Amino acid sequence: MNGKSKLANLYLIIVFFILYAPIFYLMYYSFNSGESMRDFEGFTLEWYSEVFQDTRLIIIALNTLIIALLSAAISTILGIVGALAITYVKKLRYKNTLQTLNNVLIVSPDVIIGASFLIMFTIIGIKLGFTSVLLSHIAFSVPIVVIMVLPKLQEMSSSLIDAARDLGASNWDILSKVILPYITPGIFAGFFMALTYSLDDFAVTFFVTGNGFSTLSVEIYSRARQGISLEINALSTLIFLVTLVLVIGYYFVNQRNARPQAAGVRKP
Repeated sequence: MNGKSKLANLYLIIVFFILYAPIFYLMYYSFNSGESMRDFEGFTLEWYSEVFQDTRLIIIALNTLIIALLSAAISTILGIVGALAITYVKKLRYKNTLQTLNNVLIVSPDVIIGASFLIMFTIIGIKLGFTSVLLSHIAFSVPIVVIMVLPKLQEMSSSLIDAARDLGASNWDILSKVILPYITPGIFAGFFMALTYSLDDFAVTFFVTGNGFSTLSVEIYSRARQGISLEINALSTLIFLVTLVLVIGYYFVNQRNARPQAAGVRKP
């Protein structure tokens, strides 16, 4: 058993090395004073300075952040409503259908989703730009929020709601004072996942962005096609660090919300 455990640990180490080695390689050369990724000539922060001095890049970064925050907030609200709808549908057939439709959007290729949105926006007459990107990000983020919130709703005991009704609570009181506080960890998880997906998305965004509007992922792709620049390394490093901070922030928020629930379970 011990040998199998060591083999499993070795396998995980190899997998994580393969996944993270290119990222750390990119980050390493973002501090290179040279102009290529062949030889490390010396330490410098010049490329990071160029990133912050690039006005166009700063505007694109702000656009990306605004899109991510708006889409995460709106998709979280819609995702909560969707998860509640799935949970409280009485007929099992309808519940399974809703869950299947939600899951299909998650597993569908981004290229198909992006192309579908492009066709839809063209037919409807929505101009490609801020609005089209925001709507697309909301659409692919909602199923993620539903997946995060649904397990918390399913593990919540119906006796909590019955007790609230016995005490004279209205439907709004039950939702705001019983259900939402209980599923808060799932809500935070959904919000942070939606935020991260929006910040990192390229495939869908590439199809629905128009002239005069861009996001960081699309901008990095267009600059990389023009040739290797260590400014891209610096920008990619900053994006990776921001994503890492979001993940760590979600972890600590989740841990803080889990403590009161754990204390409540031990108390009886």
